[in-house]
Amino acid sequence: MAELPSQRLPHPVGRVVEAIEDRKGERITVLDLRGLSDAADFFVIASGTSDAHVRGIADGVLKALDEAGYPANHVEGLPTGRWALLDFVDVVVHLFHPESRAFYQLERLWQDAPALLSGP
Repeated sequence: MAELPSQRLPHPVGRVVEAIEDRKGERITVLDLRGLSDAADFFVIASGTSDAHVRGIADGVLKALDEAGYPANHVEGLPTGRWALLDFVDVVVHLFHPESRAFYQLERLWQDAPALLSGP
């Protein structure tokens, strides 16, 4: 059986990716910020197809990480669903509605960070 991409990622990053995949999140990207930022070690960026989908993905990630012993340190944007930020200290998860992701262009902003996983 082939190893899943999330199994090659540091824990809890791999668990975040699995939770996003479980909720059918799209265009999952993991950026390694170690050595580039003191704010976090990893950004996980993904898209949902609607505001409700973004909220559902966020709920799934929050639940999965809490069960794994990583409760969120801070959460923003969840009620609207256009963008949600889930801060787990070393790992920051950005979930976007497609138009918001195109507007903020985090992958471009952090283009110096190696991508450990890059969705289509």
